[in-house]
Amino acid sequence: MVVIGAGAAGLSAAIDLARRGLSVTVLERAAEPGGKLRQVHALGAGIDSGPTVFTMRWVFESLFADAGVRLDEALALTPLSVLARHAWGEGGRLDLFADRERSAQAIGEFSGPQEARRFLAFCEQAAAVYRTLEGPYIRSARPTLTGLTRALGPAGLATLWRLGPLQTLWRSLARHFHDPRLQQLFGRYATYCGGSPMRAPATLMLVAQVEMDGVWAVRGGMIALARALAGLAQRHGAQIRCQAHCERILVEGGRVRGVLLADGERLAADSVVFNGDVGALASGLLGEAARPAARPVPAGARSLSALTWSMNAPTEGFPLLHHNVFFDQDYASEFSDVFGRGQLPRRPTVYLCAQDRLDHDAAPAAAGERLLCLVNAPPVGDRRAFEPPEIEACAERAFGLLARCGLQVTRNAANAVVTTPADFERLFPATGGALYGRASHGWMTPFARPGSASRIPGLWLAGGSVHPGPGVPMATLSGRLAAQALIAGLGGSA
Repeated sequence: MVVIGAGAAGLSAAIDLARRGLSVTVLERAAEPGGKLRQVHALGAGIDSGPTVFTMRWVFESLFADAGVRLDEALALTPLSVLARHAWGEGGRLDLFADRERSAQAIGEFSGPQEARRFLAFCEQAAAVYRTLEGPYIRSARPTLTGLTRALGPAGLATLWRLGPLQTLWRSLARHFHDPRLQQLFGRYATYCGGSPMRAPATLMLVAQVEMDGVWAVRGGMIALARALAGLAQRHGAQIRCQAHCERILVEGGRVRGVLLADGERLAADSVVFNGDVGALASGLLGEAARPAARPVPAGARSLSALTWSMNAPTEGFPLLHHNVFFDQDYASEFSDVFGRGQLPRRPTVYLCAQDRLDHDAAPAAAGERLLCLVNAPPVGDRRAFEPPEIEACAERAFGLLARCGLQVTRNAANAVVTTPADFERLFPATGGALYGRASHGWMTPFARPGSASRIPGLWLAGGSVHPGPGVPMATLSGRLAAQALIAGLGGSA
């Protein structure tokens, strides 16, 4: 069987299939495995330029344990006591800790004791929502509204009902917090799923519990996770072929029969796992015969893209930690620009991952440090490329915000590599540069994502554009779900 794409989902599927004794070939058109877990080089330094946050450790512990390896033997993970450092150009600085009580104390000093109490109440509700949805939604093969309602039962439905029927995350946060800065901080959880907090469902507050359960830094960067997954798949006999571009999924007699590579090589296979955005199938990029496998994602339903700077640059003036977020005052305008106007934000929020730092303020010894700087951008990379003056204007606004918060970054053409929505579209075709599949807007969105089974027998789906959703842990789960479904389709005989 063939797995198309060596992202987290494709590799986890390959691990589960190969350890069951199946013959697995993974095709990856890039030079190395990883998919969105990728590095960009600046001045000779490799910089993680995709996902940078390691959470939901249990997902990976289970995957590695089932394959006969302890996670700690494969990866060096350092728990972060500070989840992220947050700063406002005109409004101070706040650290959020893995320890809930330390966070409450910090919030009390930042916003007052009443907000600290509201934070603790928020955490209780976020934990309840997570406990309610982990089993019947996150771990489920593909929930339906009817099935989820039945699985939740009266207690689970009551937990969700207390959020408010059809409530958005933003409106829910306004009930929890009076300080608009805290609404911004926790509203950012919607962007983890590629959405706007003004349109995302209140259930996304569960991300708070995910982070409280632990955030880790990976020695060697997140790319080390991709390499560990690839090594585990190979250890169980999977073959990984990089720079192997799959041009077409072959369908004969109404079911999958193999794949055709761009160099003309044909690989026969009765089963194919597609670890790519479902939009690529629906748009015919894998051949007309595979087009019916999934419904297209309308351009208006796409998730966020990004404008990023991968840098090896000197910094001064601000005590960076591993994860840092810088906020402007007008949060709503950012999402109006991105989702409403299709333009780069005039007042962006800036995420900065300082990859050589952990939980301390000490600057790295080198003259420069590895940084990923990211602002949200519209998923229009298949329709337009932002011109250099537009990109530089956005950069001036983003790095100007950093300067107002006290951080000076020496940025120039030699030490920074820019990635735009059009670049992400080239990396991940048929997405417009959207990085999370369908945007998590509206309470019915979770049921709009396809499950593992496509509409074509023998073709299985995995990745961030399918259930259970975006993010490295969720994509990893999707790969495992695809492998389970495939094996069940074989009668469980593997």
